[in-house]
Amino acid sequence: MKEITVGELLQLKNAIPIDVRSPVEFKEFCIPGAVNIPLFTDEERAVIGTIYKQEGSDAAKWKAMEVVSPKLPTLLGEIKEISANGMQPIIYCWRGGMRSKAVATFISFSGLSIPRLVGGYRAYRQYILEQIPAMLPEKAITLHGMTGVGKTDILKGLSDKGFPVIDLEALAGHRGSIFGTYGLFTGNNQKTFDALLFQSLMGMQESPYFLIEAESKRIGKVVIPEALLLKKQQGMNIQLQSSLQSRIERIYSDYVFPYLQEEWFHNKVIERLVYIKKRLKDYDLIFRLDEAVNQENYHLVIKILLEEYYDPRYAHKKMEYTEPFHFINNAEHIESTMNEIILLIEKNFLNRQI
Repeated sequence: MKEITVGELLQLKNAIPIDVRSPVEFKEFCIPGAVNIPLFTDEERAVIGTIYKQEGSDAAKWKAMEVVSPKLPTLLGEIKEISANGMQPIIYCWRGGMRSKAVATFISFSGLSIPRLVGGYRAYRQYILEQIPAMLPEKAITLHGMTGVGKTDILKGLSDKGFPVIDLEALAGHRGSIFGTYGLFTGNNQKTFDALLFQSLMGMQESPYFLIEAESKRIGKVVIPEALLLKKQQGMNIQLQSSLQSRIERIYSDYVFPYLQEEWFHNKVIERLVYIKKRLKDYDLIFRLDEAVNQENYHLVIKILLEEYYDPRYAHKKMEYTEPFHFINNAEHIESTMNEIILLIEKNFLNRQI
């Protein structure tokens, strides 16, 4: 049985990790780019687990063989097809235990040479957590700006141009506010975030810098690694500024307009505002906010939230950064703002590689 380490897996250009865990395990977290070819369905895994607890290991193994045997031609056929298309399948499960060993053994009997990942997903996660701090480029370029100024759009534009960007909101599957999952899903968990961060860093190993948004330590369900937080706080700071009206329009376009006709939207706004109203403590302000929501005047809702909640909190967070700030006014013009940022990069990093 051929085995491969995590480091060797990551060096392969044509590797396709084959996750043989159940679909629910795969959905929770996996190696980026992996394909799920499960040995057991979710229901079968639950049954085998129950037998293991009630009757012991031998009975569970026998049941597993009964379940798997009829599936083997199909399962091995799917793996063989991936190999036939010029890719290199790598078998893994949670910790490189019985499931990946069983599949690798069956494959070897069929005449194929498909490696198995030593230690499984657990070894992969341990590896990337050890590597991430050392993989961070030397200098962070941190984009600051009040809510709605367009930081995410600018970072995406710079990434599209080939600049090294760590998009924390994209990695977290969350926009970084109480309304952060609108139009998305429930957000990524920590394991998925760390894996995607590692993948991003793999693509910027030759760069002396990276661009990042001035996010908080926690975004949705995930916590930013301490090493990345420290780089962000000690890096070069760029402050983006734009008018209140342009910020309102951008937030309306991102958070309101696409979902305005959805049945869930209005009630979801009311639900999320409960958290903010607990912190406002100004009854006149809460009354104005409730009135604007009841009238579905979302432009006014956004204006109140920016002026009375988000902007004051943002001013406080800027104090975490000690290095000087470079200011860019009229940041609502995305293309010209990107050009100004590129000029600052060229001034400070003459040997950049794009």
